[in-house]
Amino acid sequence: MSLTSLFHPTRRGFLIGAGAAAGLGSLVTPSRAATLAEIKARGVLNVATEDDYRPFEFVKDGTPTGYDTELLNGFRPTAGFKIAQDIIPWSGILAGVATGKYDMAVTAVFITKARLETLDFTSPIADATSYYVKRKDDASISSIKDLSGKKIGVQTGSALLANLPQLAEMLKPTGGKLGEVVEYQSYPDAYQDLAIGRTDIVINAHINLQALVDEKPGVFALGEPVAAKTYIAWALKKGNTELRDYIDAYLLAARKSGAMYKLQKQWFNTTFEDMPEHFVPA
Repeated sequence: MSLTSLFHPTRRGFLIGAGAAAGLGSLVTPSRAATLAEIKARGVLNVATEDDYRPFEFVKDGTPTGYDTELLNGFRPTAGFKIAQDIIPWSGILAGVATGKYDMAVTAVFITKARLETLDFTSPIADATSYYVKRKDDASISSIKDLSGKKIGVQTGSALLANLPQLAEMLKPTGGKLGEVVEYQSYPDAYQDLAIGRTDIVINAHINLQALVDEKPGVFALGEPVAAKTYIAWALKKGNTELRDYIDAYLLAARKSGAMYKLQKQWFNTTFEDMPEHFVPA
């Protein structure tokens, strides 16, 4: 089996299957984000979900699945409107929400100060602390200080990329500095390059990296945190507060009932019951 098939089997099939699964996604045409009243009037909420960011969202056998998708599916019966879900690459999601093409991003969006300038966020849905992962057989890395000068893989346009100055500060006490940063359109590509030695580490949320290590324990080993604690939420256009509050009512009810924590256990093998109801990064 090639490394390409190992990390993203039927990668082209994800995109083809997602288009069929999106169904009502062709209705996504507004030039601005609709208000809650407008969404109820037209009967459709237009959302965007990433095509391959396991275990949060991905496509399996032509069907969207993952933590975010199942959490969204719990909202559908009581939403009061249909939900049109487009499955697209990460690079188009936040721009689509900020410009009003989509009403909401139902994907693992890191809450950051920069993003709060153009986006509003729902109540957190998971912890998103950043860690690094390395090749299991790389004896040159055993702690943060060993990351000095190492080649780093990270997804382009992600909060993980914006968090790299925090790692630089962590390296300073021992005289270390950041190495070359390689940006990837998708994490499967980054993991593939790490496995074959083109990079030394990949930085991502702890949840995603733990899932990767659990799946391929002979290839990868999880490292340490490389940034301050943060959280993931769904994103909406700035100022769309009525819709945000409507979604929050569902998410907070899912916490209270335990439904959210059941999904977290299923997809992450852990729960985050100490999450704040709202989070603003320092």
